[in-house]
Amino acid sequence: MRPRPPVHGRGLFSGTGLIVTALAATVVALLVPLWSYADRQDPASANVLSAQTVTTPFGPLSAQDRDFVTRVRLAGLWELPAGELAERKGTTPAVRTAGRHLVDGHTSLDAHVRTVAAQLGVALPNEPNEQQKQWLDTLNAAGGQDFDRQFAGLLRLAHGRVFSLVAQVRAGTQNSLVRDLADDANATVLDHIKILEATGYVDFAALAKDLAASASPVPTPPEVAPSAAVPVAPSPGATSQAAASQGAVSPGEISSLPPAVAGPPPATSSP
Repeated sequence: MRPRPPVHGRGLFSGTGLIVTALAATVVALLVPLWSYADRQDPASANVLSAQTVTTPFGPLSAQDRDFVTRVRLAGLWELPAGELAERKGTTPAVRTAGRHLVDGHTSLDAHVRTVAAQLGVALPNEPNEQQKQWLDTLNAAGGQDFDRQFAGLLRLAHGRVFSLVAQVRAGTQNSLVRDLADDANATVLDHIKILEATGYVDFAALAKDLAASASPVPTPPEVAPSAAVPVAPSPGATSQAAASQGAVSPGEISSLPPAVAGPPPATSSP
């Protein structure tokens, strides 16, 4: 029996086989670079991360962590004097009780944030910012039920803003000291929210509208270079200056916040 002659145009090296092979090679050539660089970090992103994150013995300290520590301090600088005003000027027991909660809560929380800032080398402000001073002036100028409404409205709005920030920081921080501070702040802020609502002066419709607005009752503090961050001792009477500017309460009647605990800043090498 004679062997069957080969059929031309079949096999790997036929016209169709060459086309398929070429297409496969093209796909591989396109995919290999993607696989090679899929797990590599963008150099620009890495540089930004290194510039904003500081290595500390308690874990990486991010720009958001530093911002949070500063915001906690700023909150106490005006909310503690506001609480003292409520203790003195509130027309109902509920308002005066809310004021006492603010004083007690922020006295404790401020001592905590000072200790954390000293250990992490974060610079802290020593007086309220301009917006916070205006709020204290507003409370000083108000009287009677108008004071009660202004106090409950301003403080409830501020605590509502801070409450969401605390949750965000607590969920994402890698620093153990910041986590502890966030836990403390969360408990303090929630207590203040409840006690302010218990005054009966919170306008929830207006509150929802204000919370949806872009402006924040606690403005973002100026950026401080990690290497230059040094804890600052408070100036005497700084917390009472704004509260006494209208003459409703004398500087000596408002207690100052606890003194700062100094400490060396951490190393500033990238994580």
